Amino acid sequence: MTGVNLGDYGIIDGRRQLKFFDLVKELDQVEGIDRIRISSIEPNLLTNEIIEYVSVSDRFVPHFHIPLQSGSDKLLKLMRRRYERELYANRIAKIKEVMPHCCIGVDVIIGFPGETEEDFLETYNFLNELDISYLHVFTYSERPNTEAIELKGVVPMKVRNQRSKMLRGLSHKKKRAFYEENIGRTATVLFENDIENGMMHGFTENYVRITAKYDPILINETKEVNLVKVNEAGLVEVEEIEPVFESH
Repeated sequence: MTGVNLGDYGIIDGRRQLKFFDLVKELDQVEGIDRIRISSIEPNLLTNEIIEYVSVSDRFVPHFHIPLQSGSDKLLKLMRRRYERELYANRIAKIKEVMPHCCIGVDVIIGFPGETEEDFLETYNFLNELDISYLHVFTYSERPNTEAIELKGVVPMKVRNQRSKMLRGLSHKKKRAFYEENIGRTATVLFENDIENGMMHGFTENYVRITAKYDPILINETKEVNLVKVNEAGLVEVEEIEPVFESH
């Protein structure tokens, strides 16, 4: 499920006439779809009832991508976000309570006007402490006709790049730790037409990217596998899969 302000689904002519949760429940009844991911939803719109529903759904997978943008309440206010870091932390805790192996991705913006070194470290430390799985790091860039371009406290581009590099390093560490937590588990992989050096790739329900020996019959198919180790490329290897033969 993708969209801009996805959680605001149902607002028509400025009035809320439907809830995003209503859409989730309807989609969960659609036959012929094995996996549905909620791609991006702001924490104030990701309710506990949605989280609990996803945790027992047969179609919605344990994977959320939840924009944060900053771990500083000061900057969140400047960005006109409709939440504070405490609410964000509560959402992450709720997800992990009901879905311990859930994958959680986070959007974060670095170098927003007014971001001091203290603000950045507040964001870094907040993310470091959260039980999340990876980051999408965006470096702020000036755009005409926006309110932000009028704000004071412009962050030098060199500093923005340094901070982005630090957060990308944190993302690598978080993803590696999340993958390691999944080693030894049995998962269902959807194999993709992504072939490299005789190996194919795919994703588990909770968005762990795996690698396995290429078998063309597996493409666009799901198969249960055992996750055995994280390799040097940062992908998860699986126990050898028995060759699949087409029936005639």
